[in-house]
Amino acid sequence: MKTENEMIKEMVREKYSEIALQDVADNKSSCCGAGGCSTEVYNIMSEDYSKLEGYVASADLGLGCGLPTEFALIKDGDTVIDLGSGAGNDCFVARKFAGESGKVIGIDFTPAMLEKARENADKLGFNNVEFRMGDIENMPVTADKANVVVSNCVLNLVPNKAAVAKEIYRVLKPGGHFSISDIVLVGDFPPAIQEASEMYAGCVSGAIQKDNYLHLFEEAGFKSIKLQKEKVIVIPDDILIKYINAQEIEAYKNTPAGIFSITLYGEKPTSNCIPGNGCC
Repeated sequence: MKTENEMIKEMVREKYSEIALQDVADNKSSCCGAGGCSTEVYNIMSEDYSKLEGYVASADLGLGCGLPTEFALIKDGDTVIDLGSGAGNDCFVARKFAGESGKVIGIDFTPAMLEKARENADKLGFNNVEFRMGDIENMPVTADKANVVVSNCVLNLVPNKAAVAKEIYRVLKPGGHFSISDIVLVGDFPPAIQEASEMYAGCVSGAIQKDNYLHLFEEAGFKSIKLQKEKVIVIPDDILIKYINAQEIEAYKNTPAGIFSITLYGEKPTSNCIPGNGCC
């Protein structure tokens, strides 16, 4: 019998397989690709990549909730890992910063997404961008490999977020850093929204409290943790009404609770200290 975590992963994989195969315009008119979910806005989560150098339109499925590569401080020659790389959007932007001497590794566990990303890389002739099949809770990457780790609206979909934070620490070189955009919650949130399975692929139900999210990276051993960007996400009524009634919507709007898109930065210490052994 499958565990709850296995069922969540299977659901996310199936949903993102559908997204990989559907029209890009459909993805971009949705909430993180979750379906045509609102008539009030074009896209409530994602941000405009088109002005960033290295942007490849065919790789932009509108699934993100930030611009982590813009804040990632990637330098020429860096090795960059993108978690949940999808069709390759952040990888191709990261490659522009890392240059010909750098290397970019995208990790995704959805075969259809990997196929799309590899097709894009082949068309562009990028030999220093690689896409690997893998679960980011247990990355197919050796320790101390990357200078920078980026991710865009992916950790909220992962059941064991603490495992991902530890894996990011493991694969980063000492002195390396991450820049991750994600969805977090602040305050009490209507359980109907958090628990609705459809919303897992819409970047809300898998989200956790902001303080708990930051604590995961502190526990993993990261230093100099800071918010690079934060913005409130307003979910339109025509989405909310699918999960809660009109009275509950009004009550929710009158509470301080909210959904936020954050871009979080953190550094791995320059020593080879392993969290949990008492040295850090």
